[in-house]
Amino acid sequence: MGERLGFINDKLDIKLLILFVLRRLPAEIDMEELAELVLIDGGVGYFDYKECLAELMTTAQVEENGSKVKITAKGLRNEEILENDLPYSVRHKAELTLAPVAEEMRRSAMIHANHEETDGGVMVYLSVSDGIGTILDMKILTSDTEQAKLMEGNFRKKAEEFYHRFVSELCE
Repeated sequence: MGERLGFINDKLDIKLLILFVLRRLPAEIDMEELAELVLIDGGVGYFDYKECLAELMTTAQVEENGSKVKITAKGLRNEEILENDLPYSVRHKAELTLAPVAEEMRRSAMIHANHEETDGGVMVYLSVSDGIGTILDMKILTSDTEQAKLMEGNFRKKAEEFYHRFVSELCE
């Protein structure tokens, strides 16, 4: 590891930053997306990040699921104990950087859209929850898979808008 430019000084700092970020995400994240959240300090290079992530997996602090990763109970305990060893400016910048990602993950977890082929066409299943329970659950029969995928994509983009319009129409 060469001369560092930022506040991150060694591999332990990089590992702490990875755990810090993972602890604040509501779901597993793609390794490349995680890299974007971790490479916020001039002292962290991509290859250092990959090496530290691999070591965290070897020590069972991070768990891999295909191309996605999440923090383990062991990683949570270690991050909680050592969190304040990470410079405040790095923690603050990381929190600002990951906030929109975490919010999008929470939103995405509440919106479900999928389809299955039936004898009469393709059934599209759409639902939205509010984090407590399902607030909208519907199925729509469509003619083909292409149209089903279009409906799913549009619903994922505008689920809240569809919900409010649907309720408004029903209440008029």
